[in-house]
This record gives sequence, structure tokens and C-alpha cells, in this order.
Amino acid sequence: MSFTSVPILDLSLAKDPETKPQFLADLRHALMEVGFLYLKNVGIPDELWQEVIAQGKAFFDIPQEEKLKIEMKNAPSFLGYSQLSAEITAGQIDHREQIDLSTEHPLPAPGAPLYENLLAPNQWPSEAALPRFRAVYTEYMARMGAISLAFTSLIAEAICLPADAFARYFDGERQQHKLKVVKYPDAAEIGLGDGEARGQGVGPHKDSMLTSYLLQASGHRGLQVQNMQGAWVDCPPVAGTLVVAIGQGLEALTQGVCASTTHRVLSPRAGEGARFSIPFFQGVRGSATFEELETVGVGQVPEELRLQRQRVLQANGGRLDDVEFTFRGGGVAKTLGEATLRNRVKSHPDVGERWYPDILKDIREQQAREAQQKKSQDASAADPKDEAVDVSTQAQAVKAQ
Repeated sequence: MSFTSVPILDLSLAKDPETKPQFLADLRHALMEVGFLYLKNVGIPDELWQEVIAQGKAFFDIPQEEKLKIEMKNAPSFLGYSQLSAEITAGQIDHREQIDLSTEHPLPAPGAPLYENLLAPNQWPSEAALPRFRAVYTEYMARMGAISLAFTSLIAEAICLPADAFARYFDGERQQHKLKVVKYPDAAEIGLGDGEARGQGVGPHKDSMLTSYLLQASGHRGLQVQNMQGAWVDCPPVAGTLVVAIGQGLEALTQGVCASTTHRVLSPRAGEGARFSIPFFQGVRGSATFEELETVGVGQVPEELRLQRQRVLQANGGRLDDVEFTFRGGGVAKTLGEATLRNRVKSHPDVGERWYPDILKDIREQQAREAQQKKSQDASAADPKDEAVDVSTQAQAVKAQ
């Protein structure tokens, strides 16, 4: 039977030789059967957590003119402030307001690959407006970077790989990690009226790379994950935890053993007030190629684990999924950096129009071709004369093996 809740793991158990084997077994279950988990006792001091939440919420209360001074479209790095409803997921507008940050880097050197524009200084709110914001988030990102690398080593051990199996895909001290501080207004604020209506906070998607870590910064429900039978399962806030999502990159590198699970966020209902969340995204080396991932990877995951994953899929009758797995070679992007840049342009077309018009034009042409292809497939499916013709699975729910 597919999962109906998200497991909670205690990271402190991984530090004790007596309890680590059971922790790894529980982690393996979460990786193979859920693709999501709560993680408690991660090593972040409670005072820092509370200050991260307080500073994050305070950002949205500063004057709009202060926020617009650091608007994302001011720079080619996709770092900075995004106004309400400026981002797109699954072809629909996300009703959220946010600031994107990262572990900081100097501007790229002349002649560097275009995707290195993503490595840049942050656009910080002014110290006059928020004196503690920069210091708090700089410390939090540094701590989360170390936690994410340590946890990735535990993932490797959980699936019987060497602890450093993923190390080649990180960039050492130069590795960039990213973070968002997000506000989801309630349904009344985004014009959906009263009642039970809920808008799209973030549309259905899978995270791209290896792991991400969400701090749910208010008591609202809204985060949901999709199980293998296509049902949406609530992932409510649990005090003292981070929600860990497995990305498509981890699924690809582990030959499908670790599941990347589709998830979404629903806007709060009218009258519930805004929901706040602070996701941290573990970065990977931008120069890594899809060919390298497919031919070198992280070594061979033991056959018994691959067979176990197949048994999980078979027990659920396959895998119904609203989002197709896209982390593979054969496309325009040859490196992870190029793929990341294209995804950012797709999500933030206003930034793309200003800084990457050629990439945006190519993406829009590709989307038009895909829309025309789907229209043709739907027309064929509706035509009685074509009853004997198979309809592409791209026009149906994706059943990935």
C-alpha cells in the first residue's frame, strides 16, 4: 500500500553507533517508499531557528519601495525579491511573494560559462530596514550547507554506498546552496473570495537536484506530497523539524532507488492569514555533465536494493505521478548548470526577458511545439477512427517505472 503519512526521523540517532543501524534502516525505507521525511534534532540552535523565522516574516513588512530596490530582475543571478505572483510552476502562476538568497560568491570572471551568472553576491535588504537579516541568514545558510552534506553521506550509507559516494558532485568550499523566504497570502488576499477556495501557492513539481530542507515557519497546512497511487497526502508543520525532499538528481544517480516525490503547496483559505516557509536547496557542481551522471554516477547500487524498489512499485501497481521525470540527458542543456539556468528562466520569464532573451525565446518555442503535439494527440484520442492508435503517455498521467 502507498504511504499515507510522512515519517519522522531523529538525526541525533545517526551519531550513536548503537542507534545508527536502525536510523539507516528507517532512512532507507523513507527514501525508497516515500521520497519525503521530517528530520528532527538536526543541530540548529532553537534561538537561531526562531530568529530565522522572525527575520523572514519581518522582511515582508518593510516598505515595498525597499523590496523593489533588490528586485530579482535587477541582476542576472536570479537572486533577490520577487513580487506576488511573479513565478510560474507547472504552467500556472504561483501565488507567493519571496526573496531568493544563496551562499555568496563574487561575480563570475569574463568568459565564464553563462550559467555561472547564478554564482553572485546576494541582493540584501538594507541594514537600515532590517539590521539583523543578513547576519542571521548568512549563519543559517552556512549551518544548513554543512548539515545537507552530512545528511547526503548518510543517504549513501543507507543504500549501501560509500559515505563519500556523492562527493564528486559538490564543489568544495565553492559550492553554492540556495534558500528562499516565502510568503503565501490567503485566498481572500489573492482575490479568490471567501469559503473553502484555495489557490496555487506552488504548483505540482519535483525538486531538481539532490536534497532540500523546508522550515515551515507558520502553523498553516498547505504542503502536500503525492503518493504512488496519485493521492495527495498532507505534510503539516511539526515543531522542531525540517521537511526533507528527495530531488530528481538523487533518483537519477541512485538508478531509481531513491524516490523523488511530486509535491505542491495550496494557499491558505480566506481568513487564515499568510503561510510562511523557508526552504533550503542543497547545491551541486554546475559543471557536472549529464553524460557524467549517466556513465559515472555514484557507482552501482546493490542489486538487492534495486529489486526492493521494483517490488515497492509493483506492490502499488506502478507509479501514478502528476509530474514527469525530467532529469536526464538528451536535451539542450549538457551540464547541470545549463539545466538550472534554463529552469530559472522558465520560472522567472521577467528576468529571462531582461537578461536571457535568447534562452527564453527557445523555451517558448519548445513549449509551443509541446502544446501543439498535445493538441494533436488529444484530437487523435477523441477521433473514433483512431481507436486503434495508442495515445502517448505524455497526454495521460505519467506512470514511471
